[in-house]
Amino acid sequence: MYIPKKIFFTKGLGIHKEKLTSFELALRHAGIAPFNLVGVSSICPAGCRIVSAEEGLRELVPGQIVHAVYSKIETNEPRRLIASSIGLARPRDEKAYGYLSEHHQFGETAEQSGNYAEDLAAEMLATILGVEFDPDSSWDEKRQIWTISNKIVESRNVTQAARGDENGRWTTVVTAAILLP
Repeated sequence: MYIPKKIFFTKGLGIHKEKLTSFELALRHAGIAPFNLVGVSSICPAGCRIVSAEEGLRELVPGQIVHAVYSKIETNEPRRLIASSIGLARPRDEKAYGYLSEHHQFGETAEQSGNYAEDLAAEMLATILGVEFDPDSSWDEKRQIWTISNKIVESRNVTQAARGDENGRWTTVVTAAILLP
């Protein structure tokens, strides 16, 4: 049975005349291009320790199959705003699992995209913890409720935003949560 024990977060930006190469460059910028990424759903295992990207990357070997929750978005429209985010919410109870969320959107700033992804992960976690909240309330209002409930110990996000290249070259942003054994 494979249950990840560590997790790290990374982000990248790539610009190139070719769409695929733009994605490759974003993966390189994020430090995860030499790995075979396998997308997984949104669960952060109980007790999974957050490590720095530098520490996590030292444990990987080029060509290795790596499980990841990742998000990407691209554009070739000059100056078009794009953003990609991964959100995390972990419960206070270290024996319980948390949630990861992926989000990508046109027209959002890094702050808007990051807040949305973080809110999404925290909302998913809150629903399984039985925390009452109004889903239409603002992120700040929900954060206050979750803090008071004392059931959600941490939420965070990693976000990469960019404006499309002035010359119409493909611009790609990528964010990822990399799960390690």
